[in-house]
Amino acid sequence: MKKIKPLIPAALATLLVLAVSGCVVTPPTVRPAYVAPPGVVYVQPTYAAPAPGYVWEYHERYGWGWRHPQYGWHRGWH
Repeated sequence: MKKIKPLIPAALATLLVLAVSGCVVTPPTVRPAYVAPPGVVYVQPTYAAPAPGYVWEYHERYGWGWRHPQYGWHRGWH
């Protein structure tokens, strides 16, 4: 019994940490697939999105590119 008593505080501390700690998991963001306008061939992106919030869209003058609803087109398209 003398050998077990010193381990009780460590065991309780471990249980407390396990009980209090948690992991918040959010569902993955599912974006609808972008449909190309009639007569336009869909082209997949050649590089990853520049930042969160950008969506792969078609631009009438420049073709396919990344567009953010607040910041506009990536690489300065207008």
